[in-house]
Amino acid sequence: MSTRIPLTLACGDYEIIRPLKEGIVQPDGIDLTILTAMDSTTRHWRFLRGQEFDMGEVSCSSYTVARDQGFAATAIPVFLHRRFRHGFVFINTQKGITKPTDLIGKRVGVKQFQATAIVWMRGILEHEYGVPQKSIEWVPELDETIEFTPPPGLKISKLANNETVEGLLVEGKLDAVIHPDLIKPLVRKDPRVARLFPNWKEEEIAYYKKTGIFPIMHVMGLKAELAERYPWVAPNLYKAFDAAKAIAMKRMRNPRIVPLAWYQEALEEQEAVLGPDPWEYGVGAANTKNLETLVGYSHEQGLISRRIPLDELFLSVSEGRKRGSFRT
Repeated sequence: MSTRIPLTLACGDYEIIRPLKEGIVQPDGIDLTILTAMDSTTRHWRFLRGQEFDMGEVSCSSYTVARDQGFAATAIPVFLHRRFRHGFVFINTQKGITKPTDLIGKRVGVKQFQATAIVWMRGILEHEYGVPQKSIEWVPELDETIEFTPPPGLKISKLANNETVEGLLVEGKLDAVIHPDLIKPLVRKDPRVARLFPNWKEEEIAYYKKTGIFPIMHVMGLKAELAERYPWVAPNLYKAFDAAKAIAMKRMRNPRIVPLAWYQEALEEQEAVLGPDPWEYGVGAANTKNLETLVGYSHEQGLISRRIPLDELFLSVSEGRKRGSFRT
C-alpha cells in the first residue's frame, strides 16, 4: 500500500484553489488539509515566525526578508494573490494633495512598512511618479511580520496601540494612507477621504502596458525541512495548484455562477488587457520581471541586504532538477 504524507496548507479561500479544497484535484503522494479561515496578516506571521503549517500562502516581501535573515523556509512559484495597487492610495481631502508629488514631505500611514502591497506602491511612486521613499515619513500601524533595521535616512514612526491609520487619516493627523484593502471611510463615502488616483483603473492599465507587471502579492511558502526530505513534493504540489487553477478558470467562463450583470464583459476586458493567463504560475519571463522588480524595491527600501536571485527564493518545480537553497 502506498503511503501519502499529510501536509497542512494555510491560504486564502480563493476560487483557484476550490478544486484542491473539494478534493477534485489531489497532489500525488500528499494528503492535503487546507485551512482558509484566518486573515492574511495572521497567516503570514504564523507561518514565517512560528512554522505552524507545512505550507503557507505568505507575503512575498516578508518571505524575501525572512530568507535574507536566514529563516528556514523556501517557496514554490505559485501566486494565489495579485493586485494592482494604484487604487489603494488614500488621501485626506483637506490637505491639498492632488498629484503624487504632493506626498513629498507628508506623513503617510501604512498597515506595515513591509507589507507587499506597500513595497510595490512605494516603488511605483518612486520610479513612476518621482516620489522618493525617503521624502516621506512612514507611519505603520502594526508590528512587522519580520523585524528589520531601517536604513539611514528612512523616517518610520510607529502608531500607538490604540490608533489606526484609517482613524488618523480621517482626523487629518495623517496626510495619506497606503493600504492593502479598501479602507472603511472610503467605503462609507466619508468626504474627508478620497483616492489619490481618481482614475485608478486607467493608471493601472497604463502601468501594465508600460511594464508588463501585474503585481504578485503572495507566494507559496514551504517548510525547508520538507523540501529537503521529500524533493518530489514541490513539483507535485505545483502540478496540483496549476491543475486546480485551470479547472477554476474554465468554471469562471460560465457567467451564471457570478451574480454580476456585466461579469462576462469584465472577464473579456481582463483578457484583452492582461492576456489569456494573467494568474500564471512558475518563473517564466513575465513572472521573472515581476519578482525581480519586487526584490529590487525591497532592496532599495532597506528591507533586504542584497538582491536575492530568484533561484535562491524558489524551488524548482521540474522533476529531476534541484533549485533553491535555504539556511537554518
